[in-house]
Amino acid sequence: MDVKDLKALFDIISETDITEFEMENSEEKIVIRRGVKSGQLATSAAPCIPQATTYAPVETPAQTVTSVDNEMQGTPISSPIVGTFYSAPEPGAAPYVEVGHVVEKGQMLCIVEAMKLMNEIEAEFRCKILKVCKENGQAVEYGDSLFIVEKL
Repeated sequence: MDVKDLKALFDIISETDITEFEMENSEEKIVIRRGVKSGQLATSAAPCIPQATTYAPVETPAQTVTSVDNEMQGTPISSPIVGTFYSAPEPGAAPYVEVGHVVEKGQMLCIVEAMKLMNEIEAEFRCKILKVCKENGQAVEYGDSLFIVEKL
């Protein structure tokens, strides 16, 4: 996470009553505690994320996923946050992407709602959608595969 993102995170947390925030991925771990004296236990709280934040999906570059029938191989695009997966902007609307679609870098793939805030998940690279792993409205955890894609 770069300095600009850290500053934004500090600003967001300072505007809430959150006393402890912890985020960890394969490369880094961030722990922010406010108003907690040494040796005192603070209660955990979910992060507060601003409206319409754009997240880059979690990608494991060296990881390749093979389906049960071994016919589909590809790179997973994983959820960067915990929330609810939405494949379309509203109920009844066409999904942002479907199996077979070729998407460009920066194109929106889906929305993950967290704490009533809609977070846009965009493609980090040009790719073809091989599989949509989650159903519309399904809960997702950090690191859950949202899509299986073929890099182009």
